[in-house]
Amino acid sequence: MADEKKLRVVVIGAGMSGILAAIRLRDEGIDDVTVYEKADRVGGTWRENTYPGLTCDVQSHAYTYSFELNPDWSSQYPDGAEIYGYFERTAQKYGVIEMIRFGEEITKLAFVDGRWEIETKKGTKDTADVVIAATGVLHHPSTPDIPGLASFEGASFHSARWDHSVPLDGARVGVIGTGSTGVQIVAALADRSAVVKQFQRTAQWVRKGVNDPYTPEQRAAFREDPNLILAIRNSPESEANVRLWSQAISDASSPEMHMMEGYIAQNLEQNVADPVLREKLRPNYRAGCKRIVISPNYYEQVQKPSVEIVTDAIDRVEPKGVRTADGTLHELDVLVLATGFHADMFLRPMTVTGRNGVNVEAVWADRPIAYMGLSIPDFPNLFMLNGPTAPVGNFSLIDVAERQMDYLMGLIDMLRTGKAREISADAKAMADYESARAEAASKTIFASGCRSWYLGADGAPSIWPWTYDHFIEEMKTPKLDAFDVVEG
Repeated sequence: MADEKKLRVVVIGAGMSGILAAIRLRDEGIDDVTVYEKADRVGGTWRENTYPGLTCDVQSHAYTYSFELNPDWSSQYPDGAEIYGYFERTAQKYGVIEMIRFGEEITKLAFVDGRWEIETKKGTKDTADVVIAATGVLHHPSTPDIPGLASFEGASFHSARWDHSVPLDGARVGVIGTGSTGVQIVAALADRSAVVKQFQRTAQWVRKGVNDPYTPEQRAAFREDPNLILAIRNSPESEANVRLWSQAISDASSPEMHMMEGYIAQNLEQNVADPVLREKLRPNYRAGCKRIVISPNYYEQVQKPSVEIVTDAIDRVEPKGVRTADGTLHELDVLVLATGFHADMFLRPMTVTGRNGVNVEAVWADRPIAYMGLSIPDFPNLFMLNGPTAPVGNFSLIDVAERQMDYLMGLIDMLRTGKAREISADAKAMADYESARAEAASKTIFASGCRSWYLGADGAPSIWPWTYDHFIEEMKTPKLDAFDVVEG
């Protein structure tokens, strides 16, 4: 429309959420969009992670953009390369590649005279009316502080920095870490490497995920009739599972949670024959306190002669391997650090300065916060996808991001039509939201007694504590009384 303001929008990151944001903005007629990506390719976590066994813990047809269904998924849980290929093809198909400045890591954001001033590590300077941070959650690797780690004579690397030049067949491989990444790597290497030693500080609850392949006939049918894909995405069983799981995690004392615990514990009881190994693998906390690991074959693979679960604490790393507290030297050729990420980084390490010189580091001194995971008081026209307190607990982050983007378009339209010049979360609304969220979080399974990346520095859960249905309802339309709106 002629009277609409022509907005310039900068998107930070070309992973799943950044690709989505760029497509949605263009679909809504906002053409002046630049995506800044620190790497040389799109893909986010699916670019960064390439380790053996990599897959998603959300089934393929659910982990797909609603506007870009994929009839050619090879299976229910395809490998990481296939998932990466999907995002790359989508970015190419929708013209996102031409909007991206690759190799440009943003280091500074400053709100000056009603616009965002932007600077990259290369010295590039830019300005924008709106910034959408699609930086992701798990992309700053966490390296453990283990004495002697640098002295190891073999190959050593973080799982998100996999060195594919290192031979694995017939090698002695140590894996530090038991989250989804560690589980996937061990399961993948059990039939390849001569020895696989998984150093376990904390056992994980593992849910069985059946990874049935889609037959050529099924894929042809999907291509012919997309409604067959929609039937999988929107099946009563799938929706019931989401509702069951979200109700369970939001109320640790609920019958749903106890039912889920029984189902998950049954996987361990039925699929690990050796009682000694079974007890090694049995967590001492409730199922769901940490993100549930989903695997089609982990318990089967760890029972193979090549695999050993080491529960003695690591004392130090030596040139030849890992020495544990019992004095044993575990000699290794390769040491993999499947030790996760700094999940509290979000916008950081960027320097982000909002209205009146307020710095995001000061606002986040206690913990990262954002109203509905999207907006921070005094940081006008800066929005986040999958930001602090967003629902990340075993749900499809694509669905989360799509719903968040729908919500944000309502705010961006106010800026475009001149109904507002600046929009950010209201300070009182932020405080009320955080107070209610913290109270609700204390009743979730995440607060039942374990250490996880869902917890903040204060030990309290820092993610969405309510049901997924409640999230869906909140994302239908912005509640404008929760925002500080400066009229245009």
